[in-house]
Amino acid sequence: MLALALALLSGADVTFEQTTVVQAPGSPPGPGVHTRVQYSGQRMRLESDEGEGPVFVLRLDDERAFRLDPARRSALVLDVGRLRARAQGDVALAGELMGAHDARPRTQPLDPLTIAGYACQGYRISAGPTTLEVFVSEALPVGMERFAALLEWTGATASLGPLVEALRALKGFPLELRSRVMVLGQPQETRTTVTRVVVGPLSPSLFEVPRGYAIVEEDAPGKEGSK
Repeated sequence: MLALALALLSGADVTFEQTTVVQAPGSPPGPGVHTRVQYSGQRMRLESDEGEGPVFVLRLDDERAFRLDPARRSALVLDVGRLRARAQGDVALAGELMGAHDARPRTQPLDPLTIAGYACQGYRISAGPTTLEVFVSEALPVGMERFAALLEWTGATASLGPLVEALRALKGFPLELRSRVMVLGQPQETRTTVTRVVVGPLSPSLFEVPRGYAIVEEDAPGKEGSK
C-alpha cells in the first residue's frame, strides 16, 4: 500500500510499470508482482503489466471505483466508502508496524543510481524500527506532490505522520522504494522498482467502464445491467 500511495497530482499524465518483490532477510526473493499504473489527474488505473487479469480503476475526482474483468466482460462497481475504510485500516496497521509516530525520521543521502534510464538520487529515511530507501529522479515533469490526493485518501498523511512528511520533502519522482519493517518480530523487506516510465496524455476511456461490459453492484451480485 505504501508503494502504491507513493505514486498522484500534477499536470502531466504518467504511466509506469513496476515490479514489487517481498522477502525475509537471508531468504531468496519471491517471484515478484509486475504491474502497470496509469495516472491522470485524480484518476488511477492499476493492472498487470502483461495486460491480463482484472483491472482496478479508482476515480477520486467523482468518488467512483470499479474492477474490470476482461475475460467476463464485466465491471464490479465497488463501494468507495468501504474501499476507503479498508485502505485507511491497512495504512493504520502499516503505521503501527513501522512505528511511524515513535521517532522523528532522519534523512541521509545515498549514492546515486540509474533506474529505468533515469539518474536518481537516493535517500535513506530512518524512523524507529523502519528504514526506507527511496531513489528519486528530477528528470521527469512529475514529483512527490503528485501523490498528495492519494496519500490523503488512504489516510497515510494521518497514520504515517512524520514519515510521509519526510517523503514529501524529497524532490523528484520515486523510481525505487526499499522498505524494511518488523512483522511479528521478524524483519521483512520489500522492494518496488519502476522499470518503464511514459509521460504523456492518457485517453479518458482508460478510466471508464468499456462499452458492452455488464455492470455488477458489489452488494448485489445478481443485479446486472449493461453499458
